[in-house]
Amino acid sequence: MSLKIRLARGGAKKRPHYSIVVADSRYPRDGRFIEKLGTFDPMKPKDAADRVQFDADKAKAWLVKGAQPTDRVARFFDAAGLMKRDARNNPEKAKPKKKAQERAAAAAAAAGEAAE
Repeated sequence: MSLKIRLARGGAKKRPHYSIVVADSRYPRDGRFIEKLGTFDPMKPKDAADRVQFDADKAKAWLVKGAQPTDRVARFFDAAGLMKRDARNNPEKAKPKKKAQERAAAAAAAAGEAAE
């Protein structure tokens, strides 16, 4: 059984409220879960103290048992000092795609001809 520590969505339309839960990875996102660890309210300001609340002892116990947090939950745990999350960096994603590179090359060539 592969355990995940993830967010389960609740709340109304356009007013999300998430629960931080431990669930089997095969269960649906908002379906059955094993234990609720805390809450996350994205509608509150980022500097609000009660935006993310969870029981650190329970979370640590589940991490020791082998539960894998999702990326968003890993960010919360990293901010709380429970675990170290590796920073992600994908410089290839920021590069323009093939068509944009062709347009830029054509524009540079046109500008070079105009300068001469």
